Amino acid sequence: MMEARLNELEAKVAFAEDLIDTLNQTVIRQQGQIDLLQQQLRLLHQRLQEALPPDEFGSSRDEIPPHY
Repeated sequence: MMEARLNELEAKVAFAEDLIDTLNQTVIRQQGQIDLLQQQLRLLHQRLQEALPPDEFGSSRDEIPPHY
């Protein structure tokens, strides 16, 4: 009886360790994807700033009219 319970607990621990390893690899892969997307977003933002004149980057609607 005690040996069966011990075997069951060992199997559960082994399954849990495998699941943790799988989840860890998923997190590592997703972090790599996030890092790449952030790098691409920074590059796109930089290219957008270089392509547009400074006065067109912000809208004239954002400015406060002179009478305020």
